[in-house]
Amino acid sequence: MRDFRKIIEVLKASMSESNAVKRRIYDKDVAKLLNIPQSKFATIKKRNSTPYVELLHYCKQEGLCCSELFFD
Repeated sequence: MRDFRKIIEVLKASMSESNAVKRRIYDKDVAKLLNIPQSKFATIKKRNSTPYVELLHYCKQEGLCCSELFFD
């Protein structure tokens, strides 16, 4: 199972692929994607804890399989 930092990398990669304009994806973009305030996101990232509820909501909203996000 991936830790939160690896999940962030996966989300950033998928965001950059879907984004027509090639620009760098920041943590604030991932926080906005997950509907998490930036300060809370920074704390979660620092502690390397995974916000499962927010990630599952995102998967449901985008029609993604959560296994792709949590596992290799």
